[in-house]
Amino acid sequence: QVQLVESGGGLVQAGGSLRLSCRALGTSFKFTRLAWYRQVPGQQREFVAQIGVDESTEYADVVKDRFTISRDNAKHVMYLQMNALKPEDTAVYYCRLTNFGGSWGRGTQVTVSS
Repeated sequence: QVQLVESGGGLVQAGGSLRLSCRALGTSFKFTRLAWYRQVPGQQREFVAQIGVDESTEYADVVKDRFTISRDNAKHVMYLQMNALKPEDTAVYYCRLTNFGGSWGRGTQVTVSS
């Protein structure tokens, strides 16, 4: 069973930056396909970014050019560097494993104040 653990959320002012981390335990990390999603209470969970085994990346239009997804296979960690944060980026951010049967982390709260 793959376990995903997110960290790095917090409170930041608009225009600021945060880096989220997702540690994956219990799998061959270098073969994982991973993604970030986010969810605001009362709304559907939405796609943010994903990274493939070959480190190819894809982003939602609303975060493109502000967020960067990356991975460190040696440390078994995926990152989401978030710059130029906006109040509308406020959400719980979830790490998702999209292969090996799939799995979700428990999420980390990001709050951007105006």
